[in-house]
Amino acid sequence: MDEEALDLSPPRRVRFGVAALVLLLHVLALVALVRAFAPDYAAKAVQAVVSTFTVTITAPPPPPLPATAPEPAGGAGEAGRKAVPREVRAEWPKVALAPSPAPRASSSGSADSSGARETGSGSGAGGQGSGSGSGTGGSGAGGGLAGKPVHVSGRIDNARDFPLPPGGREARIGKAVILALTINPEGRAIACRVYRSSGLPETDAVTCRLAMERLRFRPATNAAGEPVSATFYWQQKFFF
Repeated sequence: MDEEALDLSPPRRVRFGVAALVLLLHVLALVALVRAFAPDYAAKAVQAVVSTFTVTITAPPPPPLPATAPEPAGGAGEAGRKAVPREVRAEWPKVALAPSPAPRASSSGSADSSGARETGSGSGAGGQGSGSGSGTGGSGAGGGLAGKPVHVSGRIDNARDFPLPPGGREARIGKAVILALTINPEGRAIACRVYRSSGLPETDAVTCRLAMERLRFRPATNAAGEPVSATFYWQQKFFF
């Protein structure tokens, strides 16, 4: 056979094996050199590689506790202790009470202070007597009036005669004053007194003056028909 025709090269599987063996020898030699000159480098490299693939595993939560069955509604509780009353005794009072005396029984007798005072020889409580009585009659002329004074003329209605009160005339509307006038036997008012004020002193004084100047009366009379002095009450109302 021709020499060129012969294939003396090793098979492909053998070549791969040899290459792998050579690569492994180089790696081992490199590792030996690293461990000889830098012993900590290998540990750090391994730790770095391992930390890259670290996986944190979280433990599952514990299973929930089984639910307890609720107590039935309206269940009675335990019986309580029976209450027992404690014996209490009242103490005797420290202050002695004075005995109340029995009422005195009534008796009989001739004295006016004995018994229940039903009878006696005293003067009694307003019985008959020989006095002059209550004085229902007499020989005097008497002090009563047969006729009272009567207003016959005169008026008080001029608004210009009265001073303006505080607040104007509106403050006087609806008020009234009562005067006690002394009427003489001629039928004139000779004296004036404010019997009930209107609350406006100046207005009351002017009303008194006007009543004595303008009003005329028929005088009062006594039992004999004679004119006498008497008191007449005049009410003045204010409408302005």
